[in-house]
Amino acid sequence: MSGALRQHVARLEVATPGRGTFDVTARVAAAVQESGIRRGLVTVFLHHTSASLILCENADPAVRADLERFFAELVPDGDPRFAHDDEGPDDMPAHVRAILTQSSQTMPIRGGRLDLGTWQGLYLYEHRRAAHRRRLTVTVVGDDGE
Repeated sequence: MSGALRQHVARLEVATPGRGTFDVTARVAAAVQESGIRRGLVTVFLHHTSASLILCENADPAVRADLERFFAELVPDGDPRFAHDDEGPDDMPAHVRAILTQSSQTMPIRGGRLDLGTWQGLYLYEHRRAAHRRRLTVTVVGDDGE
């Protein structure tokens, strides 16, 4: 028999040096462990419109490099069809990239740990070329069951 449903909220900040993917799996896993919740769900929400969260293969970095090459071709910086360039040529492309990916991810918790697949990791995907500080809210909901 499991206990009452509980919730735990953690706030994370990630400093990015510029465009790229940054593994946040361990930091989210630490928030899950800190919660004491054994079974449930964790939702990670990114509070920005020019970065995103991706659940991606974590074994071969070429996967993320290939993803970046794909986006560079699909939504190139300085594309003349974009009027919104208040913060530079990567401004609107960063918004499009974020819209095509996701601003939140929900993952299962089992046995007090993230229940990800063997080759899965959670990454903050920075779409801007300049360094930024990105804010994440990690919400863990569940109980003490197995």
